[in-house]
Amino acid sequence: MKNIIIHVDMDAFYASVEMRDDPSLRGRPLIIGALPSERGVVATASYEARKFGVHSGMNIKEAYRLCPRGIYRHPDFEKYSGVSHQLHEIWNTYASASEYIALDEAYLDVTAQAVDIEGARRIAGEIKRRTREELHLSCSVGVGYSKTAAKTASEEKKPDGYFEITSPEAFVDLIIDRKVGVLYTVGSRTAERLGRIGINTVRDVRERQDDVIRLLGKHGRWITQLAYGIDDRKVTPYRMEDAKSVSREITFQEDVDNYQLLDDVLVLLALCVVHRVGRTGLHGKGVTLKITYADMKNITRSRLVTSADSPAVIYRESLDMLRQIEHRPVRLIGAGVYNLSSDIGRQMVMDDYLEETSSERDRIIEDRLSQLGEHYGLDFASNLDKIYKSNTLHRTVEYMRRHF
Repeated sequence: MKNIIIHVDMDAFYASVEMRDDPSLRGRPLIIGALPSERGVVATASYEARKFGVHSGMNIKEAYRLCPRGIYRHPDFEKYSGVSHQLHEIWNTYASASEYIALDEAYLDVTAQAVDIEGARRIAGEIKRRTREELHLSCSVGVGYSKTAAKTASEEKKPDGYFEITSPEAFVDLIIDRKVGVLYTVGSRTAERLGRIGINTVRDVRERQDDVIRLLGKHGRWITQLAYGIDDRKVTPYRMEDAKSVSREITFQEDVDNYQLLDDVLVLLALCVVHRVGRTGLHGKGVTLKITYADMKNITRSRLVTSADSPAVIYRESLDMLRQIEHRPVRLIGAGVYNLSSDIGRQMVMDDYLEETSSERDRIIEDRLSQLGEHYGLDFASNLDKIYKSNTLHRTVEYMRRHF
């Protein structure tokens, strides 16, 4: 093979970590995500829970209907992130380039290290062995001549499986009579659009290429290439400096029609966004506000600013945009920054001399945190390091909603 790519995918990662750390959960239907009494979705489910039809992304109410005797737990992202770092240390040993898709999934370019298919099998075996022996977890590994082939292979024998697809011909032979959803980037909506014109399988895509391209344009051209096993994408390591935007958002357990509460939440979201952006070393020049109303209508507002490096600026601009939208019950609120770059140098303009100083901006946030502390009886200022963590942020906002 010209390129040898490995795709590693952990088996029910969040659930597996919880079962590893609490043996009493083993063999039981475990659902990680929202609790049945809350609003939210399933993050992942153990294979025991999947037998009841529970799967990632499912509404938690539907999951509970299917599996009322399951064990439901909130995700512990800090713990999963730590385990993910350990996994990356193992996987990176064998790759010249690693592209992480999520905490539990990665593409590895092992062309130089493996040399041939025998070498790739040896590396795949080592990855599975070390993941099992060092972290007491299982993973499924696929070897392929391309990224699409490797990912398809890793899904072929789950859980704890191994499979290889060494050529476009082998790839096509495997998937030609499967539903179009097997092709990378073909989601349920795309599959539905293709189905309306009678294209349901990969074979149909190959036989009606012109129709696919006419319907889907550039995306359709990509899909027809995949149907022939053509995928020249490289394994590309993710770089923080390539990020275009950073945001944080909160879904409320009950719809919120109190816009003063939304004002308070924006203070915390602005702080969280700046904390996250600070780890990238980038600088933002735009602020965004995202709202999902109770009827699931989404709106996004944005505006350019001189600099979005301050929580006070993000808070002020997002609050101003919040005041200008239609006020009705809100399900989700988010704030973020965009136009990220490493360039901090710019020409001074007259507005710079009229804006508040950095100390004045700091004082705005300090005053708001003090006000929040008095209103909710919490010491926000001394616990920001905890609030930056997703679990604590969600618990804090839910407490604020109940005690406004």
